[in-house]
Amino acid sequence: MGKRLLHTPEGVRDIYGEEFVQKLNIQERLHQKILTYGYQSIQTPTLEFFDVFSKQVGTVSSKELYKLFDKEGNTLVLRPDFTPSIARCAAKYFMEENMPMRFCYLGNTYTNASELQGKLKEVTQFGAELIGDDSAHADAEMIALSIESLLNAGLTDFQVSIGEIDFFKGLCEEAGLSLETELRLKDFISNKNHFGAEELLKEESVNDEYITTILKVTDLFGNAESVSEAKKYVKNNRSLAAIDRLLQVYQILSSYELEKYVAFDLGMLSKYNYYTGVIFKIYTFGVGDAIVKGGRYDTLLVQFGKESPAIGFMIVVDDLLLALTRQGIMPEIVNKKYIMLCNELDFDPVLKLTKELRTMGKKVEIIFRDNNQSIDNYIQFSKKQSAGYCIEYISQDHINIYDFISGKIAQYTMDDIRKGKELS
Repeated sequence: MGKRLLHTPEGVRDIYGEEFVQKLNIQERLHQKILTYGYQSIQTPTLEFFDVFSKQVGTVSSKELYKLFDKEGNTLVLRPDFTPSIARCAAKYFMEENMPMRFCYLGNTYTNASELQGKLKEVTQFGAELIGDDSAHADAEMIALSIESLLNAGLTDFQVSIGEIDFFKGLCEEAGLSLETELRLKDFISNKNHFGAEELLKEESVNDEYITTILKVTDLFGNAESVSEAKKYVKNNRSLAAIDRLLQVYQILSSYELEKYVAFDLGMLSKYNYYTGVIFKIYTFGVGDAIVKGGRYDTLLVQFGKESPAIGFMIVVDDLLLALTRQGIMPEIVNKKYIMLCNELDFDPVLKLTKELRTMGKKVEIIFRDNNQSIDNYIQFSKKQSAGYCIEYISQDHINIYDFISGKIAQYTMDDIRKGKELS
């Protein structure tokens, strides 16, 4: 039993040491960028009522939810997705608000997936939601913010794929498909399974012309010209309006000077059925899935009693960390901690020095020397702790600082510290 309790359940993991310090650093970088756009932080509970993520809402399927019961017998779930929680919160506290509202959040989500395929069941997400604005400018702002957030985190090589749910829905309406067939077709299109899609459409006796059109245009991927080209294959107003929307978003992103990151994918769809318009995903090297997912959900808040358009995105922080690590571009941690070594007899002057360093904004940990441990052992321990420096207090006039960042060893005095001598 003791050995079993040392391990975590399948699909979850411990994060500690330097990896956790790096994760906190990346989260702070993301947060700093999002705040520059005027978003306010919001926190929703990990536990929600089951109905917040029900089939009617159009979120994660029931079998992938972690369910439990409270003492009143209500079914609760660990949130698998932030967006419905934010929508519920906005409807509760801002029911009468008719001006745009901007929220950002950070927290963990939980999905009880049976086939992990390298994915975690518990992941950290950082995201933003813009509620009350149905314009193309809102679409572009969210895409621009997701791009700039990744850049601020240190990622430089990635691509944004943008699609439009209404384009696909317009094709299905034009072909006369039922909602059930549309949902089945969506799965085939999402997985680029054109053989399955073609077989399904033939089973539903769809006209060959429509089959050819659906399979052709949902495979269109590329630049703005590719999107414009799709116009000649469709006739319905819904799909044509979706194409115009994408081109408008592209023009606005060009004003942001971010168009070089953008490509279009008219076959892009989502497992979340609450998406209604523009959707987007961001891909990079070293990760098998999108590290950013987002889109418009203009009918979701209605489920909670508030009629309001909305759009949002979320960044999978764990996957972003993985990408940065595998690409060898993890940002350097600023203000790494000091480990201060001293004997108990020297505690008072060492505490005084420590307080001065902490006043300067330094992070300082005091460790009392064990005579059985050599200075080399403490230096190696400090490195394992991802410390930036190890300080060995000898006397008021003799303080050794081992700088692991520069690889140098320097000797200081207490007066050097008081006079503000730079501690690299």
